[in-house]
Amino acid sequence: MPNLQKTLITTLIAGALLTPFVSEAQNKTWKPPFVQADWSKDYRPFRIAGNLYYVGTYDLACYLIATPKGHILINTGLEGSVPLIRKHVQALGFKFEDIKILLATHAHYDHVAGMAAIKKATGAKLMIQERDAKSIADGGASDYALGGHGASFEPVTADQLLKNGEIIKLGTMQVKLLHHPGHTPGSSSFSLTVRDEKRAYKVLIANMPSILDETKLSGMAGYPEVGKDYAKTLAAMKNEQFDIWLSSHASQFALHEKHKPSDPYRPEAFFDKAGYDKAVAELKKKYDEKLKQK
Repeated sequence: MPNLQKTLITTLIAGALLTPFVSEAQNKTWKPPFVQADWSKDYRPFRIAGNLYYVGTYDLACYLIATPKGHILINTGLEGSVPLIRKHVQALGFKFEDIKILLATHAHYDHVAGMAAIKKATGAKLMIQERDAKSIADGGASDYALGGHGASFEPVTADQLLKNGEIIKLGTMQVKLLHHPGHTPGSSSFSLTVRDEKRAYKVLIANMPSILDETKLSGMAGYPEVGKDYAKTLAAMKNEQFDIWLSSHASQFALHEKHKPSDPYRPEAFFDKAGYDKAVAELKKKYDEKLKQK
């Protein structure tokens, strides 16, 4: 009888511990519409320049800005990549729990699906450009191009809404938000200056204004001014000044051509104004072609 009681108690305890996880899985109502293999593929984290580090996957770029007062994380990739990001942050010698601020280039699931989990794990403050607040709060369900089919990521409420030109501060670190709408209403780039032992580097983390197939530049429900916003963004991005440029996807700024996992620290690898100008020009060409479509 004692053995039977012990077995029963063990079973009940195990069941009680498992129940919250089973319930959470059963109640999960969000699902990404599609994923690409490179979005989840591991990629060794590395120092880009000064206190700026790459902690994302092979293609979904996530950036850690490390400071003595805690860290800023820009983008999270997919929900399933959160353990990978944690591993990357720790591999660089930092504490994942020291992330204090979460930012995003735009509220699409491939860049913000891990926000809710990281916010819960770290207590970090989530800040988003004000025009993407609704979409991130409903898990992308209201997105003008990808929405309409329920949530594509775990909904999460922003702690602070940001406007164009607003400065995000953490200790002495300052990050400027540049509102570059079109891809989403709140799409944003970030401008910041980092320093190493030799010099300072002005960095642009650019939200490249690619146009989804679903987008109609003449206007869409929930975003009638989408075409005009794209035009403004493309004009503004031509004039951005920087030493280093990066983006939301590694493929957009040719990361794998500029940096190999075995490469030493070399910020100059990301000095590529010509590549940026070419990328913006190509996006403008696609915009003009799309504008002609009915």
